[in-house]
Amino acid sequence: MPRPLKKYIGKRDFSRTPEPRGEAGPGDAGPAADRVAANAGPLAFVVQKHWASRLHYDFRLELDGVLVSWALPKGLTYDPADKRMAVHVEDHPLEYGGFEGTIPKGSYGAGRVIVWDRGHWEPAEPTPDAHAALAAGKLVFRLHGEKLAGLWELVRIGKPGDRQDAWMLFKKRDAWARPAAEYDVVSALPDSVIARPLGPVEQRQPRGTAADGAAGGAPKDHGAAAVRPPVAPAAAADLPGAVRVGELPARLSPQLATAAAAAPARGEWLYELKYDGYRLLARCDAKGHATLHTRNGHDWTARLAPLAAAVAALGLRASWLDGEIVVLGDEGTPDFNALQNAIDSRRGAEAIRYFVFDLPFHDGFDLRRAPLYARRALLRQLLARGRARAGNGTALAAVQANLGATRGSAAAGDADDAAGPVRFSADFAADAASLLESARALGLEGIIAKRADAPYVSQRSDSWLKLKIAARQELVIGGFTVRQGATGEVGSLILGVYDGGGRLEHAGSVGTGWDSATAASLFKRLAALEVREPPFAAGSPDPGRWSRRASGSEHWVKPQLVAEVRFTAWTPAGHVRHAVFVGLRSDKPARQVTRETVSAAAAPAGDGTRGARNGHGGSSSRAGKLKVTHAERVIDASTGLTKLDLVRYYDSVAEHILPHLAGRPASLVRGPEGVDGALFFQKHDEAKSIPGLRQLPARLWPEHAPLIEVPSAEALVSAAQMNVIEFHTWNSTVKKIDQPDRIVFDLDPGAGVAWERVREAALLVRTLLDELGLQAWLKTSGGKGLHVVVPVAPRLPYDTVKDFSQAAVAHLARTIPSRFVAKSGSANRVGKIFVDYLRNGHGATTAAAYSARARPGLGVSMPVAWDELASLKGGAQWSIATAREHLSLRGEDPWAAFFGAKQTLTAAMKALSVAKPPARLAGAGSSR
Repeated sequence: MPRPLKKYIGKRDFSRTPEPRGEAGPGDAGPAADRVAANAGPLAFVVQKHWASRLHYDFRLELDGVLVSWALPKGLTYDPADKRMAVHVEDHPLEYGGFEGTIPKGSYGAGRVIVWDRGHWEPAEPTPDAHAALAAGKLVFRLHGEKLAGLWELVRIGKPGDRQDAWMLFKKRDAWARPAAEYDVVSALPDSVIARPLGPVEQRQPRGTAADGAAGGAPKDHGAAAVRPPVAPAAAADLPGAVRVGELPARLSPQLATAAAAAPARGEWLYELKYDGYRLLARCDAKGHATLHTRNGHDWTARLAPLAAAVAALGLRASWLDGEIVVLGDEGTPDFNALQNAIDSRRGAEAIRYFVFDLPFHDGFDLRRAPLYARRALLRQLLARGRARAGNGTALAAVQANLGATRGSAAAGDADDAAGPVRFSADFAADAASLLESARALGLEGIIAKRADAPYVSQRSDSWLKLKIAARQELVIGGFTVRQGATGEVGSLILGVYDGGGRLEHAGSVGTGWDSATAASLFKRLAALEVREPPFAAGSPDPGRWSRRASGSEHWVKPQLVAEVRFTAWTPAGHVRHAVFVGLRSDKPARQVTRETVSAAAAPAGDGTRGARNGHGGSSSRAGKLKVTHAERVIDASTGLTKLDLVRYYDSVAEHILPHLAGRPASLVRGPEGVDGALFFQKHDEAKSIPGLRQLPARLWPEHAPLIEVPSAEALVSAAQMNVIEFHTWNSTVKKIDQPDRIVFDLDPGAGVAWERVREAALLVRTLLDELGLQAWLKTSGGKGLHVVVPVAPRLPYDTVKDFSQAAVAHLARTIPSRFVAKSGSANRVGKIFVDYLRNGHGATTAAAYSARARPGLGVSMPVAWDELASLKGGAQWSIATAREHLSLRGEDPWAAFFGAKQTLTAAMKALSVAKPPARLAGAGSSR
């Protein structure tokens, strides 16, 4: 029978609170009693995030038909050295484990509750009897959750008679333990697992128990508490998000990784080796016939006939596989030149190995919306079955030993060739720094980080990250020189990359990395492409001060060949430094070669693209182990918040703020010395000092330096690393630069205006807009006031929209002169509110939603619902320290309908007697 819940029930008025009542006591019938009587299933655990008078976490373990509960002020951590206070509170009913909602004001525990983690638990040695262990004040147990796993311990530290029953909760040292400096699960995964389910972490990131019982005294567990191997889905239909399709696509564009400078620390990530080979996708039709395709859709089935046969032998139907082909050298690591020779000569194709890492389609199901960990679990299982079917001996053992294990050698994975030519690309549970060091020792190119919960998207995404040991990328060959004393051999290659406008820019040169035979082969191929004029947009590039190339010795060529080059860094002039030739690439068109921008803070939110999250939660991370310069520098003395806090904030809200930044000209407020130092606006970045920042075409604002855009999470976090505190945007998009698609009414209170008056003013502005037939959205300014924002169809020029907003403000000032003033200037608005219409002029900007403000406290401009207005305590109610937690508890986005509301101003202008623009200007860009 369930334990009594008298204390729980006595604290609550169930006519007011939405919390479940649960059972009244022993002998009562109900779900909990039935569950205990039937001894059904494993014991549940849940962790709920609860923002009541303060933010805390409630940790609950099922026992005797109730949830035994502890309140944790700081949440949980995987760091065994960081012990967390846990106050034992009243038992809760089992039904409470699924409760999310708002406990109304005036009720016990009033505030917002979400389910932060859930799963099952079991007692572990040396305390297999949970009842006795809790009575004795020491319980060791194992968790199997969506965020939490491994061994944990609860220890009572309070004494009899204490006002609170105090315990400590901490992580035991095992395969799951991680230092807090490396990973903070509370900040990495802040959201509800009901709204954004992750799936079991032990399936996403399986880890062995080798470390169990290591330093720290955690005992090995050989009984029921041992970590269970993840259960692979039996079929494609079992994967979450799988969608049956009538016909397998004839072509598939691959997902591409974004270059990053550091590994992510937020979110759940899988790490694979970065193979030095060619990307290849394999298609198996409904009859099992296999065709092989490059990343650009070229059919290489005939060129790689032995490999196509090996793929067909796996017995897959209606499937697409994604992977990389390599040739392994004598050291067991990929050899790029050997791969080229095998492909170009069409001899030795049997040496090509296909390392498969993803399964976008299988058995008639589109699996791209399924989380990566689930796709890979099924892929591993299918490859093992396929090899056994094809008669590859002990194929399953070979796959597990060579590639499937999450620990062990970081080599390409093949000590035993019994695995055959098609192999599973292993992922590793070690931390990224250790893997990079192993890859460096083995002479590999680097590793790939992939967000475990991410869907498959056919484009470049920051849910896949390239972590390279050395800089390396493709470059276009625009010219060459002849080797001195060796007619018929190249001496150097003159390189370039295409810019955003499709122009070839000089990127330096390379003169090493080949032998005599390769130099002769390059000469022969390039001589056939020779032209009279240089292909570079700026004409013939200067050899440079230190170049051994004599000006005029160049042979220019059509920019058709692509070279893979390894180098140490980019120079300020945009040239590769200390370049080494690796080989030619035939799998990427020259026109697609652009300079890879490496995120200063390792990526992907979010999500690389909006919609890439697929509802599987988990924050992406670009901040990770970022080498933030002066990370510890305090940028706000009033709170002690640091530059690193700011970078991590923007990392965490990337998916929220980017829709408000992308596609709009931006202005940046930089504060190298913090909010108390000198601040300056930046509207241009001709020096390209911020990675990822986009320089817009000069034609958008003639006679000015090019405008800038913050188009990606990479640019956002890189800007924060470069001391950008605020992000401001224009009211128009790049597509219609002279026709604003929103109107901003900035409520700016003068001296002596109480906050209640500011809230009242927002309601009055909304009332006026309602009467004019316009729907408006509300956000805090992050400073003293509020912003009322009206989305409109981009049809009218700036001057007309500004005239309308000025007319609306003048109407308010005439109608309620005791509250509003229509003139700017601090002297004019003492005791009143100036509704700033000047934000609506051409080139004017407003702080974007979710932007921090460069003021003491580092407040955030936060979108809110109108029914939240009465509870707002100020324009800077949320700061970079609290905003992300607020978002995790917020529920629905109050601005969800904002971007779809394209309203017209025709009736509103008529009501305020605002003249229409001349027909030749309406719907057309101005001459600015």
